[in-house]
Amino acid sequence: MRIYSAAVHIKTTSNLDIINISPQIEDLVARHAVLTGFLLLFIAGSTAALTTIEYEPGAVHDLKQAIERIAPQGLPYEHDRRWGDGNGYAHVRAALLGPSLTIPLKEGRLQLGTWQQIVLCDFDNRPRLREVIVQLQG
Repeated sequence: MRIYSAAVHIKTTSNLDIINISPQIEDLVARHAVLTGFLLLFIAGSTAALTTIEYEPGAVHDLKQAIERIAPQGLPYEHDRRWGDGNGYAHVRAALLGPSLTIPLKEGRLQLGTWQQIVLCDFDNRPRLREVIVQLQG
């Protein structure tokens, strides 16, 4: 069994970017030709997260609305009082969704559902260059 490590870099804007990274991840899996195993994705940083969703405008809009209801941007956050950077909401949002995903591989393909895509959610209040760390084992 081998482990391959790589990274995918994604430029984001600010506040609530939800970006489909499935094509980049699928290309990476194909290049390494792992037929059976699993894929681990991890985003370093405390204001971004990874998840899956049907990446279409309605579902993306609904996710954004749900995130805003759960951890609204306009509330006072202790993090903001302490650090003054105004992104306390981003830390809470990222913590709720989480920084990693594990996806099985079978016959060289990600075992995602028909309408399921991998998305990077960037919640920070400024543009970033995000690095998604990728490990393939198989």
